[in-house]
Amino acid sequence: MTVPETETREESRPAIAVEGLAKSFGDVTAVASATFAVSESELFGFLGPNGAGKTTTINMLTGLARPDAGRIRIAGIDCSRNPKAAQHLVGVVPDESNLYPELTGFENLCFCASLHGMRKEPRRTRARELLAMFDLEEAANRKFAGYSKGMKRKLTIAAGIIHCPPILFLDEPTTGIDVASARQIRQLIADLHRNGTTIFLTTHYIEEAERLCDRIAFIVSGRVVHIDTVPNLIQPVRERHTMQIAFSKPAAGLGEKITGAFPDLDCSEPAGNAIRVESAEPIRVGPLVRFLEDLGLEVMEARRLRPSLEDVFIRITGLDAALMRKEKEKPGDAS
Repeated sequence: MTVPETETREESRPAIAVEGLAKSFGDVTAVASATFAVSESELFGFLGPNGAGKTTTINMLTGLARPDAGRIRIAGIDCSRNPKAAQHLVGVVPDESNLYPELTGFENLCFCASLHGMRKEPRRTRARELLAMFDLEEAANRKFAGYSKGMKRKLTIAAGIIHCPPILFLDEPTTGIDVASARQIRQLIADLHRNGTTIFLTTHYIEEAERLCDRIAFIVSGRVVHIDTVPNLIQPVRERHTMQIAFSKPAAGLGEKITGAFPDLDCSEPAGNAIRVESAEPIRVGPLVRFLEDLGLEVMEARRLRPSLEDVFIRITGLDAALMRKEKEKPGDAS
């Protein structure tokens, strides 16, 4: 694992500190000796495919699962022996809603506030404030069971921050909801971060992590394989030149033919009717297109691509980023 200098400095007490965290379910290792720290007011992304160990990690950090080994500190409090010791400092938004379908949106928020010891009037005021913030005022008196997926997700996040926690755990907050709701939730997360909340965000959406996070940890098969800031992660691929070329029909063995004629180009396997080429030097489009046309291919598009976190993910993990874009399955305890 590559850990930058910022991981080891003792300039301030981290909001979350994890050392050697491990959890297995029978013969399945869900998390293997994870070590990382999250600074106060940081938005820390935990990025990996379904089944990588993201939810198991967040469950251990929030006291919902007991680790087999390792140490957890939340705001300096050792939670390894007492998982609930820092519960008053954290908000938790699980990957599936834990609210009550028979209660209204307003009643759910008030009930959650009461669990955190808030008095009647302050919790009612805070509930109304959050309903307005999440654009749910009109649904305040409707039963939660009748909410859409996006509305349920928003109310679940509102319940997680009802007590204004300084540390917030978000597990896959935008999975399975409509585009408009996902966009609104991302904006709310960005606003919370800007106001100083420390956020631990698990996601398998690469674009979401790139847009929101200060630093990102890649987790694959239960192991944290790389941690760094988003700019540092993307810098190596910024030095590469990338182009996607689309054709009117698929072409077998095209990658080998291109690299044979242009040794400086790296080609990915064709996906459908398109192929991706990379080079350390600027790609000369004209000679490449003429070569392809001489092979009898009709070039429909040749487009330069902006380097992204997806390129970094593929390079570091060796996994196909398409795995991250699949609809979330229900992998069970090892998710």
